[in-house]
Amino acid sequence: MTQHSYGNYEKIKLTINDRPQGRVAFVSIDNKKKANSVSPVVIKNLHQVFFDLSHDSQLRAVVLGDPKEKGFCAGADITAMENLTPESGRTFISSLHDAINQIRNLPVPVIGCLKGYSFGAGLEIAAACDFRAGDSNLVIGMPEVKVGIPSVIEAALLPMLIGWGKAREMLLTGANYTAEEAYQMGFLQKLTAPEDLNQEIEAWLDHILESGPLAVRSQKSLMAKWEKLSLDDAITEGISQFGKSYETDEPKKMMAARLK
Repeated sequence: MTQHSYGNYEKIKLTINDRPQGRVAFVSIDNKKKANSVSPVVIKNLHQVFFDLSHDSQLRAVVLGDPKEKGFCAGADITAMENLTPESGRTFISSLHDAINQIRNLPVPVIGCLKGYSFGAGLEIAAACDFRAGDSNLVIGMPEVKVGIPSVIEAALLPMLIGWGKAREMLLTGANYTAEEAYQMGFLQKLTAPEDLNQEIEAWLDHILESGPLAVRSQKSLMAKWEKLSLDDAITEGISQFGKSYETDEPKKMMAARLK
């Protein structure tokens, strides 16, 4: 197993981990002086790092968040927002959406590794991950209404993740929620002790790396389409994707290995 860092992404930490089973990237916001808040520089480089990762054909998975850090992301940097105008506000929030959307559209699984705190824009970044694990010290919330703005862009993902009732409660009150509450509402798929968070993330990675790399990419692409298609069209698209999988030798190789 080899490990190295590359690229120059200010305020973003990227480590590429090449394992016998495949390549895994570890990405985290590195803005410790401001509790990993999201500034224009963070937005720019978060977008760039996921754009670059999207073109890595050897990539198998990404872990977003660092279990060694104090917290995941405190949200958007208020000092960057307090003097926005209607025009600059639209530019700022659009650039944040573009960065988060780059995460969501990555062709391989993105695992959210959450600890400490995840507020506002940080929670939207976490919501863009395919699934999430958090430690027992995690606190989440969408406090935008408490600073005079609505929760927008990827906050729109929350109803499908936690249901309309809980999403309305979260967005209209700006309240915070404990790790246990985040798990019970379905935002977290795993809840762990702080010392076990990395182990649980690695268990997910083991499953992904044991699977067919092309099949996993196909599955993620298909599920993205399911969100927009009718049931009949989603099934039709699935049939097409199933047939396409046999245009490669991946099914034959992997099934033969199972039959040994």
